[in-house]
Amino acid sequence: MTRTTGAGAAMGMTAALDLTLGHVQQLGTVQVPLSEGLNRVLTADIRARVDSPSLDASLMDGYAVRAADLSGAKKKRPVALKLAGTAAAGSRPDRVVESQHTIRVLTGGPIPMGADAVVPEELTTQQDRHVEFYQSVECGANILPKGSDLTESQVVARAGCLITPGLLGILAAAGHSHVQVVQPPEVALIATGDEVTISGKPLLEGHLYASNITTLDGWCRRYGFQTRCCVVGDEPEDIYRTLSSSIDQTDAVVTSGGAWTGDRDLVAHGLRGLGWTQVFHGIRMVPGKGVGFGLLDRKPVFMLPGGPSANVMGFLQIALPGLLRLAGYRHTGLPELTVQLAAELNGRHMDWTQFVFGTLERQSSRHVFHPLLTRSRLKAVAIAEAIVA
Repeated sequence: MTRTTGAGAAMGMTAALDLTLGHVQQLGTVQVPLSEGLNRVLTADIRARVDSPSLDASLMDGYAVRAADLSGAKKKRPVALKLAGTAAAGSRPDRVVESQHTIRVLTGGPIPMGADAVVPEELTTQQDRHVEFYQSVECGANILPKGSDLTESQVVARAGCLITPGLLGILAAAGHSHVQVVQPPEVALIATGDEVTISGKPLLEGHLYASNITTLDGWCRRYGFQTRCCVVGDEPEDIYRTLSSSIDQTDAVVTSGGAWTGDRDLVAHGLRGLGWTQVFHGIRMVPGKGVGFGLLDRKPVFMLPGGPSANVMGFLQIALPGLLRLAGYRHTGLPELTVQLAAELNGRHMDWTQFVFGTLERQSSRHVFHPLLTRSRLKAVAIAEAIVA
């Protein structure tokens, strides 16, 4: 049974987040080239198709030897071996090191048959077709064995993993060029208000540019979500039509402005007219009390206030976790850090969650949080490095 609340019955922050995540299901699976997999979530375990490295390889530039040939070698009594060629990375492993011989190997080059160690070149001196060695060496020294990074059929990544740059590299080494991932959501970002002007158009007196959806667009793109941005005036039919078409063409809708219960809060009226299933409307959080969430055609709709601070806070605390769940993320919250407060913070509302923007200063082994006391809402959003609740 769906739990719903009206704007007059604001719920707690934790309950609102739990309800949001409980109503959002991850999207389906899509196969993409490895180059497009960054920050996406795997939907199946991946096994290595090859050994990596595919053969024993040298860890450095040096000389491949039989360790026994250098027994007793010292700086004052070097051992000389005959140079029998060179093996570079990518060359065929068809050379053989015979007794009392050596082959020069470059980093990544194949270890010749017969050799069981590599001596760094700085511990040698080449004299014509001979190489003098100034110390003995142990078997296996400076050799990267076949399969030491990956072995064929080894599981290298599990379903549910977030693909990082490092994981991209190991998937490539494992022989994969494509991956199965959760389809990244396409998100409609809709700003409302007769006074709101899309960037790039002339600004009339008393109007303002649509900075909110530009900020939200940046957050969405940071996580690889595709976006469609638009500005709609305060005409009920226009809002109704935009909401309807957006829910048909995208995976989720985020609105900015018109979110409360006044006569001009037309988004809330429009969603009710479209028959959305309201999960909640109103949260005991500051800023951002007017945040609403519900489902329309089983797709999530996040209704955010128009004030810059409330808008971005509602997005970060409710909409972004919901969108991350849609994209298959296991961890849907922002990174957390223990900090020391540079100044005392006093909440103004009992039983409400109050969020404060601030900057971080690294002091020795701790982070110090400095609350932003600027009166400019946009500047606080722009320069904030952390949020304290």
